[in-house]
Amino acid sequence: MMAVRKWPLSDAGAACGGARTEQSYVKEASLMVRMETPVCDFGQPAIDFALPGVDGRTWTLADCVGEKGLLVMFICNHCPYVKSIRERLVRDTRELKTLGVNAVAIMSNDPAEYEEDSFENMQAVAREYGFPFPYLIDETQEIARKYGAVCTPDFFGYNADLELQYRGRLDESRKEPVEGARRDLFEAMKQVAETGKGPVDQVPSMGCSIKWREGAG
Repeated sequence: MMAVRKWPLSDAGAACGGARTEQSYVKEASLMVRMETPVCDFGQPAIDFALPGVDGRTWTLADCVGEKGLLVMFICNHCPYVKSIRERLVRDTRELKTLGVNAVAIMSNDPAEYEEDSFENMQAVAREYGFPFPYLIDETQEIARKYGAVCTPDFFGYNADLELQYRGRLDESRKEPVEGARRDLFEAMKQVAETGKGPVDQVPSMGCSIKWREGAG
């Protein structure tokens, strides 16, 4: 009987547990591609949606927007980039809410690829971290495609008129927290709340590619 060769795990793969065969290792490598978001397309209008949330209700764009703007975030449960920023994300979205900028998170990955991204696990993560924003599932991936989301996390910051003003990273520290790091997203959305305009210079967000269903993306 032919021996099955075991391949080393990436950090992300190790988090999913178990050894990898050559085929699954190659698949994992293709799925966990690190990507950066495109530059901000200033003025691009926000796209409406009606998606189920972990709280049992269906949320629309109008339900989510704040008086001064809205932050639409494409995140997931399994991505190490998202895991590393969850506490800071909760902190910043809570503070932005006091400034009139609401937030909503959308999970568009295919849970068939990563069980950690299942709806039940979305509910568990939202409870554990006390998400101060709706956490929605985009089962058809239609909303991610319409927004042009490419990775997790991917941030779209809109002003009160729902015009895109920010498409950048959470902060300067990237994955590992750095004391005194500039809070890029918070400062940008604070500026949007005050002026309606985002900063001209923006640093792209970085993360794992969205896990498209076969034939999608």
